[in-house]
Amino acid sequence: MGERMTREEFLEKVFSQSYASLQGRDLRLVRVKAPGREIDLAHLIGTSQTCIYQNLSLHIGTHLGEDHTGESIGLLNMTPWESTIAAADVALKSAGVELGFLDRFSGTVILLGRRAEVKAALEGVLDFFRRELNFQVCELTER
Repeated sequence: MGERMTREEFLEKVFSQSYASLQGRDLRLVRVKAPGREIDLAHLIGTSQTCIYQNLSLHIGTHLGEDHTGESIGLLNMTPWESTIAAADVALKSAGVELGFLDRFSGTVILLGRRAEVKAALEGVLDFFRRELNFQVCELTER
């Protein structure tokens, strides 16, 4: 792996010839995420504890009054963000899981259920997106 670039080296590389004229001025860098066609997180939390369930706010909204403590949690993150809708559809049709959360503005899907069911749902989503939609897909991780 290469050496880490300093801030000044980065700015010089980005602005090349105009860097000298920009020195001493206030500069603002903006990071933009260019949506690709990828699933960059697929993780299975084997057995959830109450604190995990509550910190993910899975005890409010449509899940108010439900207690999924002890169940497994599946996490997905993808771009473009609208693909979360297809991912949720595939997951629910692949296994007996419940949709814990879906955010089509950040690309996040959270699945709930028994470990084997959540794993099957995550694998179903990864397989569908890899084969049918030609997405770049990460490996499923689990703990």
